[in-house]
Amino acid sequence: MSAHIPTLKQLHYLVSLKEQGHFGRAADSCYVTQSTLSAGIRELESLIGVTLVERTRRVVRFTALGDRIVEKAYRVLREAEELAALAQASGKPLTGDLRMSVIPTIAPFLLPRLLPHLRREKPELKLYLREETSQSAMESLRHGHVDCVLMALPYATGEVEHAHLFDDRLYVAFPKDDPRDPPPSIRPDMIDETRLLLLEDGHCLKDHALAACNRPELRAEATMMGTSLHTLVQMVDNGLGLTILPEMAISGGILEHTQISARPLSAANAAREIALVWRKGSPRDKEFNMLSDILRNLSQNGGAA
Repeated sequence: MSAHIPTLKQLHYLVSLKEQGHFGRAADSCYVTQSTLSAGIRELESLIGVTLVERTRRVVRFTALGDRIVEKAYRVLREAEELAALAQASGKPLTGDLRMSVIPTIAPFLLPRLLPHLRREKPELKLYLREETSQSAMESLRHGHVDCVLMALPYATGEVEHAHLFDDRLYVAFPKDDPRDPPPSIRPDMIDETRLLLLEDGHCLKDHALAACNRPELRAEATMMGTSLHTLVQMVDNGLGLTILPEMAISGGILEHTQISARPLSAANAAREIALVWRKGSPRDKEFNMLSDILRNLSQNGGAA
């Protein structure tokens, strides 16, 4: 019976080909030759008696059944990794490898202050970081490429566990002397929708900012053109408009060497929730709660905004 069961290596090759869409790049990602990867996938097809991949000179196209098997393969590989994680979790917690995705509006501002503290508290933890948008991070989590995600809520995460770390207040940032005498806080109705600069689609901060303002016309009128918070800051500093920034970015020094002023946004939901998210039923559930406690304590004691 076991002779007819696909190997984890074959499934890994198949998943890599699906992700890369190219035999050469898939082979590189698996650290094998292209002929080895191609042979492994052909062995898998021979084993189960169906064609999974249509091969042409220019295009790698998965069959409908191939796509379904890839989805199953993701789950099998994830379960196999969790077997190892289960054994690790039964030993000394927060040691060994941990893969974490962090969204771009958190990573450059929070991690430089948190990581030194984390290394001191858990020197045996090897933390591998990936910076990616919320959507990509949740895909990575679902497919087992990462173990947890440091992100901002609310966001449609699906069936996951999460731990609240802290709230990150939103600020309105505008050029120097514009307005000349800014009030201590900025109400949403004071924002000129024709001058508002926001991040491009794919960044959840844009949705958090628009939800906090609760002005439907902002979504239609706002100029969404920034690829990063640093890009938005440069545009604002050049007098091109105003934007909305999270407090951790301001505390992290994003406004240094600029002429930008910032005031807190005065609204009912003028903050985003910073949270650690992981797969429901993960065998490392206790570890992630422990990690959340560490991150939460560090943020409260000056490690974060």
